[in-house]
Amino acid sequence: MTQTQPTDATAAVVGFARALRAAGVAAGPDRVQAFLRALDVLGARLRSDVYWAGRLTLCGSQDDLERYDRVFAAYFERQHKNRDRVRPRPRPLLRPVAARPSGTGGDETTRTPAAAALASSTEVLRHRDMADLSAAERDQLRRLLAAFALSGEARRTPRLRPARRGTVDPRRTVRELLRHGGEPARLRHRAPAAKPRRVVLLLDVSGSMDPYADALLRFAHAAAHGPGSRTATEVFTLGTRLTRVTREMAHRDPDEALAAVAAAVPDWSGGTRLGEMLRGFLDRWGQRGTARGAVVVVLSDGWEREDPALLAAQMRRLHRLAHRVVWANPRKARPGYEPLAAGMAAALPSVDAFVEGHSLAALERLASVVRGVAHA
Repeated sequence: MTQTQPTDATAAVVGFARALRAAGVAAGPDRVQAFLRALDVLGARLRSDVYWAGRLTLCGSQDDLERYDRVFAAYFERQHKNRDRVRPRPRPLLRPVAARPSGTGGDETTRTPAAAALASSTEVLRHRDMADLSAAERDQLRRLLAAFALSGEARRTPRLRPARRGTVDPRRTVRELLRHGGEPARLRHRAPAAKPRRVVLLLDVSGSMDPYADALLRFAHAAAHGPGSRTATEVFTLGTRLTRVTREMAHRDPDEALAAVAAAVPDWSGGTRLGEMLRGFLDRWGQRGTARGAVVVVLSDGWEREDPALLAAQMRRLHRLAHRVVWANPRKARPGYEPLAAGMAAALPSVDAFVEGHSLAALERLASVVRGVAHA
């Protein structure tokens, strides 16, 4: 079993902020700097200090609080057998930072390791290959994946919304004038509203992808059920058959959802017919609108049993329909990797972003690419 390497406080905090952003919390560099300053002032010796310092500096709205609690509970999980509860019960935002949240167990004066020591194992776990994790590490990975949120790249819509800048909104401006008795008043503006693009996940469940299937399906579940998720998400499995599992993913509990998917997918851990399955997807769903204008993510190692020319042709069709095509390959992270597999080589010319998919950190980057805020 791989030993945990020491992690300094800055690296631990940055990793925690990445996990928060993956869950939909806008923990930008300015908030991270404020968090680091708060930890420096407090000394970060109590877990309650770490919790409240982060809650006060990294959360920007009421909606962020639940997401913060979920990520904190997973990220700062204690690694010894008789651990205390890490997730404190939510308290008012302005509660004194030194107060110990209830439900954490232990004595008020119990000293715990600094933020770096608390987060070191999780920070290492973020970069570990999911195929090499122990059972305990997989449990922790599942908790982190449950806090994920995935949204498609924003697109402009015909609808208009109130805005500080843009074209003048005649109705709101007139109402403002009437409120002031016809006296000069501030002009009101409007601008096109933005809406996340649909996300379509095509997940390879063949035998070669078996070590990654559980984590990737949980990633897909989080895409549909992540905190504050507003993105229409479609999920399909690819193998020797094509199966739409969007309905099975509707279960709020990820374990129930995966059990439903396992019962619905008849070709689990079988062979791979990517070209044929992609053609079936485009003929039945993609051409009718599911893929049109969407961000389509293929999660596969690119192994193809049949003619790679068919896969190349279907990828060109997909590329013409979709807004962007992203391919996440867990094998890409291996030293010396080259996309030499016939299927992968055939697909790449029609791929807009080719990224890794082997670890939690890689999935966080994939989420950024899907949102359009990072490029491969």
